[in-house]
Amino acid sequence: MRSAFLLGALGFALAIAGCKPENTDPNPPAVETGNIVVTQNITTNTTWTADRPYQLGGRIVVTAGATLTIEPGTIVKGEAGTGANATALIIARGGKIMADGREDAPIIFTSVADEISPEDVAAGDFASPNLDPTVNGLWGGVIVLGHAPISASNDQGDITQVQIEGIPTSDANGLYGGNDAADNSGILRYVSIRHGGTNIGSGNEINGLTLGGVGSGTVIEHIEIVSNQDDGIEWFGGSVNVNHVVVWNVGDDAIDTDQSWSGTLNNFVIVTPQGHCFELDGPEGSWVAGHTLRNGSIIASGADGVAMDLINTDDNSVVILENLYFTEVAEGQKINRVNHTVGTVTFTGILLNVEAANLANHVNGAVPAGVSAGNTPQADISVLGWTWAAAAGALSNL
Repeated sequence: MRSAFLLGALGFALAIAGCKPENTDPNPPAVETGNIVVTQNITTNTTWTADRPYQLGGRIVVTAGATLTIEPGTIVKGEAGTGANATALIIARGGKIMADGREDAPIIFTSVADEISPEDVAAGDFASPNLDPTVNGLWGGVIVLGHAPISASNDQGDITQVQIEGIPTSDANGLYGGNDAADNSGILRYVSIRHGGTNIGSGNEINGLTLGGVGSGTVIEHIEIVSNQDDGIEWFGGSVNVNHVVVWNVGDDAIDTDQSWSGTLNNFVIVTPQGHCFELDGPEGSWVAGHTLRNGSIIASGADGVAMDLINTDDNSVVILENLYFTEVAEGQKINRVNHTVGTVTFTGILLNVEAANLANHVNGAVPAGVSAGNTPQADISVLGWTWAAAAGALSNL
């Protein structure tokens, strides 16, 4: 009785004070954010402008024949959701994205939990005002799909197209692969993708940027991935070249390649991934093509994380590695495979910032001729100054 009396008195006091008990309405009214909420696929040419943020209300597809143009300085925010409710922006085969930002006005993909505003970007402040650069898994990511060749197979043999992971097979917008190596999916330039990688299935998260069968006619350069729960960038076949990249604080592999991607990644920085710095897989069908990774600087461990290892390849991987510098190399981090009986992986100018006497401890096998101890960074970070990572000092030792 005394407890009931006290609770009643508390409620009366709150009422007198003009206070309200906690709202227990299971369907509270939506909070007005000023965002433009997008809930339908983009089926006609559409432009998103920089004056208000756009909010992805689900899995939004730019369908074949449509072009989505995103103006410099635009902010795109994904709603929270997992599984079938995961939010993502998907460029289907035959669709295009023209996200052509600028150094002084990048295009930012982030979470609705991020309070960054158009005013922040216009003022030159590209960092989140409220989210740490280690917060991940708050929404999905960006997926670009094209008609370029892939190496894939099933029980019946080689196949030329595959459904991208995370999209139901009933949705043809998820198919990628074909026979047009020069396929053009548009432009991604001066784009920062942050806080994504939500779970879409059992142990299956969305990458920061997924490139499935993307052709060489597509322009992808000046890209930043911040704190994605899964991989930073993952290629599934295709032939697109990618230049000037920062991958910072991702929860799995920084760079992941599959299905005989045949392009080049040039001038890039990787900072403290939780998985492999490089996960470089071989072909999955009879078609074999190789890719090149050159001019990269990698911080393998730090306060925000320690990478699982340095370079991981399959026995059938076909990769050219040139001018890569690894620093903050921790005990147990290694180049995991250096002898390939099926594939071919070449090492040229690979520097590990360790004592020469300890170099062999960071290679699983005999140290290849192209791997040595050294302390000369290889990436040109002068072109990466627009990134949040640079502003936060994450590149200062390079």
